[in-house]
Amino acid sequence: MTGINYAWSALGGDPSLLSRVTTVTRESTLPARLPVRQLARACVGVCALAAAELAARRTGTAEVPRVRVDDGAVATAFTSERHLLVDGRAPVQFAPLSRFWPAADGWVRTHANYPHHRARLLGALELSADASPEQVAARIAARPALATEDAVQAAGGLAVALRSPEEWAAHEQAVAVAARALVERGRPDAAHARVLPPLDAGTAPLLPAAGLRVLDLTRVLAGPVATRTLGLLGADVLRLDAPWLPELPDQHADTGFGKRSATLDLRTDRAAFEELLASADVVVTGYRPGALDRFGLSPEALAERRPGLVVAQVSAWGAYGPWGGRRGFDSLVQVATGIAGTEGSARRPGALPAQALDHGTGYLLAAGVLRALTEQSYDGGSRFVRVALARTARWLTAELEPGSGTGEPYDGPGAWLAETDGAPGRLRYARPPVSFAGGPADWTRPPAPWGSDPARWA
Repeated sequence: MTGINYAWSALGGDPSLLSRVTTVTRESTLPARLPVRQLARACVGVCALAAAELAARRTGTAEVPRVRVDDGAVATAFTSERHLLVDGRAPVQFAPLSRFWPAADGWVRTHANYPHHRARLLGALELSADASPEQVAARIAARPALATEDAVQAAGGLAVALRSPEEWAAHEQAVAVAARALVERGRPDAAHARVLPPLDAGTAPLLPAAGLRVLDLTRVLAGPVATRTLGLLGADVLRLDAPWLPELPDQHADTGFGKRSATLDLRTDRAAFEELLASADVVVTGYRPGALDRFGLSPEALAERRPGLVVAQVSAWGAYGPWGGRRGFDSLVQVATGIAGTEGSARRPGALPAQALDHGTGYLLAAGVLRALTEQSYDGGSRFVRVALARTARWLTAELEPGSGTGEPYDGPGAWLAETDGAPGRLRYARPPVSFAGGPADWTRPPAPWGSDPARWA
């Protein structure tokens, strides 16, 4: 089964609609040993097809608009954070302590882009807050890789020991991940769905998510990619963050197109959140599983208070198995699942040509939301959608078929880059890859500074 067929089936889509998708293949994009290009193309393709399907449903059109997936646009979007320029300045992608480190018996990768993660890493290594990379290197080099992983994870930090594909396949978490669907979908109740107002088929651009309200409780990177896509398609997306957890400004700019940004303390501003929830259509969460449950934000609790809601969740490792409560990022999932070993050499681990697990999972999540809305329009019911980076990694490494053929030439990302003025400054950015006949070509809203909007609907 090809990548897009597999993903569309996982989303519960009608297989006959796959004939509406046309692909422009460019073989030199996203070069890797693993079939990254096929994964990226499939994730964007099913997202665009789900958007086109919802557009047909809301306009009452019998024929679903045609979808066009161009590898050039997809590859540019999957590396959007690398193409971003703010007043001509390129962002720093990783902090000095976010990298591979040789351990006593292998390799460890850490993630310390955020100050609180850096502090936890240094604390677990019994180093001072101003420790240098050289001191970190010496401390990790003296320890077995798994000992560092365990110590940092126990401290709430982020570190993962390098595993081979065979070692990961034998791990209890990998077994749990492999038993799950690529996209988990469910209907916890039979609530009546809110009737979406019809759209005029002659409206340009056609925005299938117009009129929908999306609460965005996500951070780096898959969740924000999903909500950025829903914003492209016309949804009113309001991102909410805790006031004491500011986002990295450049990262926020890259994923902030098409949405507004506010802060809200769930410990003290519950009434404000409940007011937002009372008229929300979709809630998207991207924190580690269980982290928001104490605030009544589990899918079941949300649907009980707001019947007919679509709740979409993304996590690193999945909400199950021994690692179900762990924090994680794309770079760490690549290391644990054997991807870094496959893409590296005998001397040093490697990485995919993009944070493809993040971006791909983000488009799958957006597609899951769009398909849930379409299904609701027929059958009602609250809905939940769950995806995990580790499950996407399983698809990439063990299930996805490599592609073939030469395709069209690729002359670089230039054709899929654009510029606009925004609050952060003059922005160069990657244009959205989701494309269907009559659909939007770009976002209408540039990114707002973190926390600069009021916590209320537009």
